[in-house]
Amino acid sequence: MVVAAPSAEYALQHLIDPETCIRCNTCEATCPIDAITHDSRNYVVDFAICKNCNACVSPCPTGAIDHWHQVPKATPFTLDDQFSWDTLPPPIELEAGAQVDVPNDVRELTEIATAGQGGPASPPWSASHPYVNLYSQAKPAIATVTGNYRLTADGASADIRHIVLDFATTAFPVLEGQTLGILPPGVDQNGKPHHVRLYSVASPRDGERPRYNNVALTIKRVTADHEGKPVLGIGSNYMCDLKIGDQVKVVGPYGTSYLMPNHPGSSVMMVCTGTGSAPMRAITERRRRRRALNEGGELLLFFGARVAEELPYFGPLLKLPKDFIDINFAFSRVADQPKTYVQDRIRERADKVVTMLQDDNCYIYLCGLKGMEKGVIEAFRDVCREHSLDWDALKPQLLAKSRLHIETY
Repeated sequence: MVVAAPSAEYALQHLIDPETCIRCNTCEATCPIDAITHDSRNYVVDFAICKNCNACVSPCPTGAIDHWHQVPKATPFTLDDQFSWDTLPPPIELEAGAQVDVPNDVRELTEIATAGQGGPASPPWSASHPYVNLYSQAKPAIATVTGNYRLTADGASADIRHIVLDFATTAFPVLEGQTLGILPPGVDQNGKPHHVRLYSVASPRDGERPRYNNVALTIKRVTADHEGKPVLGIGSNYMCDLKIGDQVKVVGPYGTSYLMPNHPGSSVMMVCTGTGSAPMRAITERRRRRRALNEGGELLLFFGARVAEELPYFGPLLKLPKDFIDINFAFSRVADQPKTYVQDRIRERADKVVTMLQDDNCYIYLCGLKGMEKGVIEAFRDVCREHSLDWDALKPQLLAKSRLHIETY
């Protein structure tokens, strides 16, 4: 260890462990003051901005975010330092009597930082116990590809795949709403192994094929970035090109809060776009397989895509009975028709949506691209206003009761 000079003034610096970070962007999306950023290699925390509010700690699926080092106030680790790391540096050793500046009331800071956000969500009270972090990058599970099916039409611009992975005799328990990580082979432009790519599980807890030790994923082949510039996604193209019999390195599972309720009579409202349908498919399939038990409440689904041909699971969804699930499609690129988004369908179903928002046995799930979140929240605000309710007052109540769960990326 490095021995620090006794005359230095110290502080706690919040750091992210690059060895266990899976680059899921949860911390950056959660930070209320934009203290976290990233490059193609690492996620890092800006010492000059971070207030040690802890808002990012609980949502992190691996615990990589939960690290503090004592550093000299005058010379903390810079962003460039952190961007260059493959592992965390060793902690410094303080001389006897050295003073470390620690916030006096971290709890108060956390409440201030998460005001208006409700803080990280906890799982529904009746959710099953999730297992997490069973397999690491150093010791991944090995799964075999037993299925790779294109879900979108051949002429569709989006190539979305339903991929089934079999774990044979390796235990890999997952619940609806959890995620797992894939380790693509090869190295990046820096000669380092590719980072983990995170995908939501699209199958229920008893597997894509019941009583078999397998899971399904819904993966879109990435050929352009969010600005439309051509780019090949490392993880998505690797996964979409897999053949039957190929073996894949898997880590995880992850996720302790985005879980479905299990108590009889519980209803679920689901809002998703594109591959955000994965956890919704898992929830729906879990309920479908147990339908004869008459234990579930209502299922309400808002599902958006550009056209029907690009909507995953479109055909199977049409075959589900209307008294089992209430489906509301939204297509934004249909010729000679106005653009329709999931938030438009929510406004059209205002009466139903408000009834479910006020039902303590109803749990709401959003999943899809980050851009959809704002529109959906505004739609919730509008339908509440239409029924003399205040969304901004209702949202903290939903979060406090673990009834609102948002997973956007």
